[in-house]
Amino acid sequence: MGVSHTVPDKTPRTERGRKTLRKLLDAAAAEFADHGFHEASISTITRRAGVALGTFYTYFDSKDAIFRALVTDMSDSVGHAARQAIAPGMDALKVERAALQAFLTFAAEHKELYRIIDEAEFVDPESYRAHYERIARRIAERLKEGGEAGQLRGELGEIEAWALMGMNVFLGLRFAIWATDGDPDAEEISGRANLFLERGLT
Repeated sequence: MGVSHTVPDKTPRTERGRKTLRKLLDAAAAEFADHGFHEASISTITRRAGVALGTFYTYFDSKDAIFRALVTDMSDSVGHAARQAIAPGMDALKVERAALQAFLTFAAEHKELYRIIDEAEFVDPESYRAHYERIARRIAERLKEGGEAGQLRGELGEIEAWALMGMNVFLGLRFAIWATDGDPDAEEISGRANLFLERGLT
């Protein structure tokens, strides 16, 4: 899933260790996406990763532990994609457009994101809630910065952040996960959503 900011149960200290951790997380993402948490096993994850079974326990204590780490890793990767898309000097609305476009592109390239995050609601409710709370905080911070810069209303906060996140999540579901031929691309979708934010419904 690219750059990882995950802090797993046992953090590697070498480049080789970080690469092995990356292999395990990527393999876990594929395995959980294909078979779900309950059908997946540590042995199938290590086979996908091309590492010995014993190596798994250098990094994680259990299947639950790697699942939790994977949810955090995915959450961090979504945030990283958004940050990479935001250029210095962008006004507040352009920031939200860039962040949404980056998210749609990321979700289209990592369709396992939705299945794994959705399953976390039942497998590990704490990490499920933390995932959305992290995203909402990031959006709320951006809205606050926009308000302080005089580009957005100054009273925007948690309610608007969760509303905006909800819109983004369902746009991703429809146009990244359930994409069909003839759908608008991520640039057009983010532009239309941005217009919705700017003008509202009236």
